[in-house]
Amino acid sequence: MNYVTEKNNKVCLTGEIVSDARFSHEVYGEGFYEFFVRVMRLSGQADILPVTISERLIAGADLEKGKTICALGQFRSYNKIEEGKSRLMLTVFVRELLEDTTDKNPNSILLSGYICKPPVYRTTPFNREIADVLIAVNRAYNKSDYIPCIAWGRNARFVKNLGVGDRVAVSGRIQSREYQKKLSETDVKTMTAYEVSVSKLAAFEAGEDFDIDSEFELYSLPSSRPTTETENSVAESV
Repeated sequence: MNYVTEKNNKVCLTGEIVSDARFSHEVYGEGFYEFFVRVMRLSGQADILPVTISERLIAGADLEKGKTICALGQFRSYNKIEEGKSRLMLTVFVRELLEDTTDKNPNSILLSGYICKPPVYRTTPFNREIADVLIAVNRAYNKSDYIPCIAWGRNARFVKNLGVGDRVAVSGRIQSREYQKKLSETDVKTMTAYEVSVSKLAAFEAGEDFDIDSEFELYSLPSSRPTTETENSVAESV
């Protein structure tokens, strides 16, 4: 199964590599590495996002700290044990490296999946409406990614009326957000959360009646190089 046919989880990312690559894990003899990428917003702020990439893609690519990366991939989740507790971790899993795409949206994502927890709707002190929703996105080999999303305004009002099991599609950008976690009465730890900031959202019942490509505009390119079945097996096992 080629990545370009996978419509339910697509990310296009362009940004500056801001950390050295470090070894993450190995699957079927193939090593995977992690680093962080700074992606600028129109406001001038930046999101610092975690990226995972295969050593196969690193070979021959200039991916040193300070360089620019342009990539297509997926937003994936996995569980990591920290201090005896399981924590949901998120990363942009790179499937293809692209030529420079600075004329395109540097941070775009499209997801299609199922609501797996009741949405949490709230308003800020300034009466801004917000809804948090966790979406389960299926991928090959009976795996799923659990992606936290945040909707605003009318999207938040729409989401609050949906329930567990409802199928939705969202587009937007991946954002990083720092928050303070209280460890004790005197100790506070700064943590970073990653989530999808939703710009467009739709609910639908039958997948055959909903064309994601026509409903959502997301920058994507055809494969620069065909992906082999062996490479897909390794990638889907991460």
